[in-house]
Amino acid sequence: MRILDLTGPDQAAAYDFHRQSLLWIDQTNERVLALGRNYPAGLKVPLHSHGRAQLWFARRGVVLVSTQDQRWMIPPGHALVIPAGVEHSAEMISAVEMRSIYVDVEGDATNRPRVVEVTPLAQNLIEELVEVDRMPVRALRLALVTELLLDEFGQLQERPLGLPFPNDQRLARLCRQFLKVPSATISIDDWARDMGIGRRSFTRLFRAETGVSFVTWRQQACLFASLPRLADGEPVTTVALDAGYENIAAFSTMFRRVLGRSPSTYLKMRGA
Repeated sequence: MRILDLTGPDQAAAYDFHRQSLLWIDQTNERVLALGRNYPAGLKVPLHSHGRAQLWFARRGVVLVSTQDQRWMIPPGHALVIPAGVEHSAEMISAVEMRSIYVDVEGDATNRPRVVEVTPLAQNLIEELVEVDRMPVRALRLALVTELLLDEFGQLQERPLGLPFPNDQRLARLCRQFLKVPSATISIDDWARDMGIGRRSFTRLFRAETGVSFVTWRQQACLFASLPRLADGEPVTTVALDAGYENIAAFSTMFRRVLGRSPSTYLKMRGA
């Protein structure tokens, strides 16, 4: 229950403290652990795993978490649930204030990471646990906060912010290029022509490599690329037009379909 600041000048000491924290997480007997970290933009956390499930909550900023075959964008107000034993790395898209909760979950059938929207109640409970070292807290209060957070954990709604990446190198190259310059108007024929294969062959390959259709992936990727810009305060209209949408209404419709609300409402609720 501590806050680790990795934004200071002594990065070597900070990473050493980070490694010590990983040992502390896996060796302690406490039922629930809370840890806060402040990361600078561009910092990369190497591949690692935990002996217990992790709730990786982005209090401020945007982070990209990767496993061997998938990536997850964690925008402000959301968290990635990472099952125990899953190897993952992270890259800070912007300066990030992270809060992590580590839990031993008995009988949890979850075997895949998933992005969830963190409720205001859960956010306050997480912050309460992280702040324990800074203030005296009665044992009864700590136990009640912990139990309430575990109960609230089961109420968090999953959001489709995972982005599968193909193993095929030609296809992966196009996917990376798309994330740098997303466009809602690029078509299956465009990518099939770039790869020198037919439309039907491309469609089969894309679904086999990613598990989703090209249209679904394109929609997810457009949202994936727009969230950091929106979190940085760029106008919705600018982000929508840059993504290839003809107007803000079309972009808002896609945004609402994925996140359940319009971009403006979403940003107000997230405090962006």
